[in-house]
Amino acid sequence: MSTVKKNKFFIKAGENPDKFGIIISGLFRYFYIDNNGKEYTKYFALKNDLLISYSAILLGEVSRFYIEALENSEIFISSFKTFNELTENNLSWNKIARKLIEQQYIKKEIREYRFLFDDAETRYLHFLEEYPDLIERVKHYHIASYLGITPVTLSRIRKKLNLLT
Repeated sequence: MSTVKKNKFFIKAGENPDKFGIIISGLFRYFYIDNNGKEYTKYFALKNDLLISYSAILLGEVSRFYIEALENSEIFISSFKTFNELTENNLSWNKIARKLIEQQYIKKEIREYRFLFDDAETRYLHFLEEYPDLIERVKHYHIASYLGITPVTLSRIRKKLNLLT
């Protein structure tokens, strides 16, 4: 078990990751930064979620995104090599790995669908359903970034829905 302090990184863009983590407690966000310094939140990770730059590890490339702790967090960390050895030689670990990866894939597929077919307000309502407690734990500009909208648009949506405090 390891502690990652708030605002510290588990993985940074440009690094060659060789580890993964499972969140025991706390909160992380995956995000990109473009050439102009603008951040794009890809994903929020909570208890029991996987922390990994999976494609970078599989392809032997650098990570394209950052994984940052938004709260002081406790995580289980292992090298990807150890993870592979465990999953290849132990049926229980293989099942755990498959379930974790399936969860990630399902979330990614649903998120892509929502970006293609839902308007901003609908995406926000889905966000509230999926992450009911994050509205109090995450900065609103991170939520706006996750939804693909500006903080001003998020404020307007919240006002319209009578959720602005």
